[in-house]
Amino acid sequence: MTTDLAFPHNWSVEVLQSAPLISPARQFTYPQQIAGEEDALARGALQLLVRPSTGGNFLATCALGFTDKSMPTGIYSCPNPHHLCAVAGGYAYIIDTVHPEQSTHIPLKPVVEVRTLPEQSLLIFAGFQTILAWNQLGQAWETERLSWEGVRITNIEDNTLHGTGWNLLTDKEVPFTVNLLTGHHQGGGFAQPPARN
Repeated sequence: MTTDLAFPHNWSVEVLQSAPLISPARQFTYPQQIAGEEDALARGALQLLVRPSTGGNFLATCALGFTDKSMPTGIYSCPNPHHLCAVAGGYAYIIDTVHPEQSTHIPLKPVVEVRTLPEQSLLIFAGFQTILAWNQLGQAWETERLSWEGVRITNIEDNTLHGTGWNLLTDKEVPFTVNLLTGHHQGGGFAQPPARN
């Protein structure tokens, strides 16, 4: 369980090991009703008691994406001080603590790594094939496909993210860079196989 509160935030949160004895009046379950996710809660959930700066406390139940222990779980502050990012077994949720009925389920399934970049005001999510950035207003960008299956962030220098992506045809990790301001990349392991005549 990771906690990274690098961004200023105006909420506090408590991770619950079991359901509270006295539940707050406001309770929210994420993801909200999505086709194909009906059984998400059966895999388990991350339960959070959230105390926003305004409005009452609420219970947030965040369904696990995957039960595999290698998938990340954690709490992150966001570029927007009202937002909380909860990651549960590789599913990432951006929760508006002032309006908790409004949440965004990050489309990468799973998210395999999260990085906070206060200097660029970005929260970075790495999936198996792409990287997505979240800023104060919402999704800033998502890269084109960087890998057949497996993206690894190696380091960040100034406004450039460095990483590697796997190439199926050569079975090698191929380096790439991503411009953190635009999401444009160079390199990477994803290349379409040549067309056959």
